[in-house]
Amino acid sequence: MLVLTRKPGETVMLGEDIQVKIVSVDGDQVKIGIEAPRALKIYRREVYEAIQQENEAALEASDLRVLDGWE
Repeated sequence: MLVLTRKPGETVMLGEDIQVKIVSVDGDQVKIGIEAPRALKIYRREVYEAIQQENEAALEASDLRVLDGWE
């Protein structure tokens, strides 16, 4: 993992078209702004993991429905 130190208003570039800017720091909370192409999906990790779990559950449920009627 790359760890960088940035101050409010400073930016980190990811590739050529993604900017991560430190908007503010308030105690232990850091606000960041992300500029990226619209086609790039950006999620907080806990949201991403919830989506993955829902997708896996839906896939398992659909797999079981495919077996209905087969013996």
